[in-house]
Amino acid sequence: MKSYVAKPSEVQRKWYVVDAKGKTLGRLTSQIAMVLMGKNKPTYTPHVDGGDFVIVLNAGEVKLTGKKLDQKLYRYHTGYVGNLQEIPYRRMMAEKPEEVIMHAVKGMLPKNKLRSRMMTRLRVYTGSVHDHEAQKPEALNI
Repeated sequence: MKSYVAKPSEVQRKWYVVDAKGKTLGRLTSQIAMVLMGKNKPTYTPHVDGGDFVIVLNAGEVKLTGKKLDQKLYRYHTGYVGNLQEIPYRRMMAEKPEEVIMHAVKGMLPKNKLRSRMMTRLRVYTGSVHDHEAQKPEALNI
């Protein structure tokens, strides 16, 4: 029996909407990463971008467990000598909560050329309103 290998032209994409209110960041983003990769489908093929679109609502109300809100740091380097920037997650959640979810999901996706295409299918909003009603998104139970 031959194995099934999906072709990029055969991929059927759906739209899902997720409410992040009261959800734990890591558990939420791991499920979102699975949907973006297409691992929730029986036609999953690792080298084909077969995932779905995901809309995340209420990004500002996601939870971090323990003392992560104060102890966890978002780090990036500007490119200049000695300019490693560190921002605590409490400040990131106050200023840009959608970036926290984007950063967490990006770290859970495969580190190859497909990651940037998968990230374009993730839409994160701080409020409970989105502008994708025309796509008829389904609720994703996480």
